[in-house]
Amino acid sequence: MKEHGDAYGEGARADPDGRWLTAVMHAAFFLLLGSSLVRFLTRDQGGTRTAWVVALFAVFWLVHVLGQVLAPAPRPGARPTVRHLAWLAAVSAVWVVLLALAPSATWCVMPLLFAGLHTLPARIAVPVVAGLTALVVASQIRVAEGPLNPNMVVAPPAVAAVATAVLVHLQRQAARQRVLIDDLVRTRRDLAATERRAGILAERQRLSTEIHDTLAQGLSSQQMLLQAAERVWRADPDAARAHIRGAAEITSRSLVEARRFVHDLAPADLAEHTLTEALGALADRESGPGLIVEFRLDGTPGPLPERVEAALLRIAQGALANVREHAAATRAALTLTCLDDQVSLDVADNGRGFDPDGGPRRASNSSAADQGRGHGLPAMRIRARQSGGTLTVESTPGEGTVVSVAVPLTHVPVVPDAPRETAP
Repeated sequence: MKEHGDAYGEGARADPDGRWLTAVMHAAFFLLLGSSLVRFLTRDQGGTRTAWVVALFAVFWLVHVLGQVLAPAPRPGARPTVRHLAWLAAVSAVWVVLLALAPSATWCVMPLLFAGLHTLPARIAVPVVAGLTALVVASQIRVAEGPLNPNMVVAPPAVAAVATAVLVHLQRQAARQRVLIDDLVRTRRDLAATERRAGILAERQRLSTEIHDTLAQGLSSQQMLLQAAERVWRADPDAARAHIRGAAEITSRSLVEARRFVHDLAPADLAEHTLTEALGALADRESGPGLIVEFRLDGTPGPLPERVEAALLRIAQGALANVREHAAATRAALTLTCLDDQVSLDVADNGRGFDPDGGPRRASNSSAADQGRGHGLPAMRIRARQSGGTLTVESTPGEGTVVSVAVPLTHVPVVPDAPRETAP
C-alpha cells in the first residue's frame, strides 16, 4: 500500500515503485484525456460551445498537473492537507462541468477515483467515489442510443466497487503494518536503552571491583599497619618504624595501581612481569610476621590474554587480603596449575575457616562484602565468570579454606599479548 500512497505524494520521488506507479497514473490520465478530447472533436462537438469545451479540457489538464506540484498527497497514514483537499475539490468540479458539456470526458474520472481513495479517509472516500460513479452512470445513460445496455448501468459501479474494496483493504493493511513497524521501532529503542543500562551497570561493577581489589585493599592494609605502629610506638620504636615503612610501600604500590587504573591498563604487577612472576612477587609481599605465603607452579604456563591474567592476579590479591584480615592463618599457598585445556589458581590457608553454606563469615576468605562492607567473594566470582571460568570455595570451621578458580582455555582466545607499558 505504501507505493500506492506515494504515487501521489513526495515519497514517490524516493521510491522506484512509487515513481513507476506515478508515471503509469499520469500516462493513463493523459491518454484518457486525449482520447476524450478526440472523441468530442470527432463525434460530440456542438458548434459554438466547442471552443469552450476545448478550453475546459485544457483547464482540466492544467489543474491536474499543477495539483501534483502545488498540492502533493500526504504520506501514507497522514491526514490530507487543506491544499490537497482543495485541489481534489477543484479538479472534481472542473470534471463535473466538463462532463455536463462533453459526455466524452466520462472516463477521465478514473484517475480522480484513485486519487480520492488514496488520500481521503475511507468514510469520506467511499461516498465521494459513489457520487462520481453515479455521475458516470447518468452520463452513459444520457448519451445512450437505442435500447439501454445493462452494462452501462452495472459496469461502472462494479468496477468502482472492486477498486474501492481493494484500495480500502490495502489502506487498512498498511495501517496495521505501520502500527507493527512502530512497535518494532519502539521495541528496538527500548532494547537499545536496556543494553545501554546493562552496559552502564556492568561498567559500574567493573569499577567497583577494581577499586575494591586495589585502592580499598591497600587502604585497609595501611590502616592495619599504622594501627600496629601506634600500639608499639613507645614500647618498640623499631617495630613501629617497620610498620610505617610497610605502610609507605603499600602507599607507593597503591599509587601506581591508581595511576594505571585511571588509564585503564593492566595491573601494575603485570606491566613488567609475567603472571608467574607477578604471583611470586605477590606471595613475597604478603609474607611477613605471623603469615608465610608460598607460591607454587604446576605445569608450563602458556600465553594467556591479558584480561585472564589480570583476573587471576586480582583474585589472588583478594583471596590473600581476606586471609590476612579474617583468617588468623599462619601459612597460605598460591598454586598456579597450567594444563592443556585449562589454567587454575588455588589459594589455600590454614586459618580458622568458616561454613560456606551459612552462618557467620568471619574466617578466611570471608570477604567484607559478605559481611555487608565490601565485595570480596562476589567480586572474585564476577572476575572468574567474566573470564569464562568458575570459582569455588571449600572451607570447614577450624580447618582452613581453599579458593579455586578454573578458566578453560577452549573458551579463551589465546592471542599474543601486546607490549606492556612500564609502570609510572
